Amino acid sequence: MRRWRRRDRSDGTVDLHLRCEELVRDLAVDRLSRLSIDELCSVVGERRGRAVRLVPLRLPVGSPDGLWISTSTEEFIVFEERLAPIHGRQVILHELGHALCDHQATEVMTEDSSRLLLPSLDPDTVRRTLGREHSRTEAEIEAEYVGTLLSTYVNSWATPREQHVPPELQELAKRLSALEHPSSREP
Repeated sequence: MRRWRRRDRSDGTVDLHLRCEELVRDLAVDRLSRLSIDELCSVVGERRGRAVRLVPLRLPVGSPDGLWISTSTEEFIVFEERLAPIHGRQVILHELGHALCDHQATEVMTEDSSRLLLPSLDPDTVRRTLGREHSRTEAEIEAEYVGTLLSTYVNSWATPREQHVPPELQELAKRLSALEHPSSREP
């Protein structure tokens, strides 16, 4: 990776960029080999110590285009299946950025409300997934930058293979869709 001399900025951007660049560099992926998204998921899975599965789903209108769901045995990258391929790829890379950075969620729901919304999933998993802020927080900026750096390792024409969607994630999509306002649904 070519290193440019940077001036320090008072907003901490340089530190964030350097931290992200080091994180991606530590994956030790040969940029010249140009990985598929699936191969990159395998590399991230090795780093995280559990398989990374891509899950294309039809998500409710107005919801995030992607979600990272981390369990004790697997990582799931859920993404909107109707996105243009290049947009879908960036969403996947962004969510992989959250996984690599091991971002934590903020508390937005109680354990009881989590059990009501998604009874078959562990409440901590639900809160970690739905609890992340989706705004211009440092975690979101960091995930986007890591995703952008990861894109330099990925074959731009490779599309992720369709994987089996676990019943729990199908349930998650249905329950999220039930929260959607009826007038915003597609016919």
